[in-house]
Amino acid sequence: MLPASIPSPDPVWTQFSLGPLTIHTYALCLLAGIAAAAYITDRRLRARGAAPGLALDIAMWAVPIGIVGARIYHVLTHLGDFTGPGVDPWAWVRIWEGGNALFGSLLGGAVGVWIGCRQTGLRFGSFADALAPGLLAAQAIGRLGNYVNQELFGLPTTLPWGLEIRSDAPMFPDWADPGTLFHPLFLYEMIWNLIGIALLLAIERRVVRRNAALLADGGTPGAGLRWGRMFGLYLIWYGLGRSWLEAIRIDPTSDAPLGVPANIWTSGIAILLGIAIVVVQGRRHPEPEPSVYQPGREPTDEDAADADSDASDADTAAADADASDISDTDTSDTSSTESVEANGSADSK
Repeated sequence: MLPASIPSPDPVWTQFSLGPLTIHTYALCLLAGIAAAAYITDRRLRARGAAPGLALDIAMWAVPIGIVGARIYHVLTHLGDFTGPGVDPWAWVRIWEGGNALFGSLLGGAVGVWIGCRQTGLRFGSFADALAPGLLAAQAIGRLGNYVNQELFGLPTTLPWGLEIRSDAPMFPDWADPGTLFHPLFLYEMIWNLIGIALLLAIERRVVRRNAALLADGGTPGAGLRWGRMFGLYLIWYGLGRSWLEAIRIDPTSDAPLGVPANIWTSGIAILLGIAIVVVQGRRHPEPEPSVYQPGREPTDEDAADADSDASDADTAAADADASDISDTDTSDTSSTESVEANGSADSK
């Protein structure tokens, strides 16, 4: 039988002490998601001809700028919590007290990816295409932190998977009775993201197979899900999911222009942007993507050059050793001749 509800973790699990440091479980979930995204993206980039480790190099730019973007977005969409009499202005920057927005992290992270791609020579669209499945994985893992914090839940429900929220939790609504069950939006989004990963990879695999068949028959393969189109599909899928999730979300402090929550507006923009990327890039680039690198930024085969240099050094060393052996032989022969002559001289005397 299905359980009558989903219990929330005890608040003690939200953080723990490690010496003088306080470690937040939510932060660990975010770090685990980032690590998963970096690993998946790096594997996909290497399969497309990129040097290993570039995903981590770009993450060094994307992650901190994404965190800043997440905080700015949260503050701007929750101005009622950060403005007014008696509000500490420094509350804007105290990110460790909670308050991060995923859409803001996408905006800030995009800026960081652009900078990282400029530094490494990768195409922005190529990196975004490789990132798309990993980004969904990171978001799914990160939502576990919302579960631990007893946040990101929806309207009351009597379904057997209703989520228990402690009545003393910060996000528990004032109008709800203790013991009320809510839609587990964190779980819905996790499932939505995992389905999205399977869907995007299935579409990509089918397109690759079709292009391979065209090439085998002497035809001209298409661009596939390259030139940013894979990321466009990600925006469409994620925007659709967040739009219906936000429609049943309980977030009493979220500012809602025209009565529509800010995240629904942003979800609509993400969907439109994804459609635009797929359509526009499909017209601009019907051809296969030649490389994940920007023109003129392809790396040289330094390893091969180093190997040639090592081989040359080894040949030189071997030649020197041979010359030394010959020199030693000549010296030995000369010494033997001198010894014979000396003995002959002694006998004649």
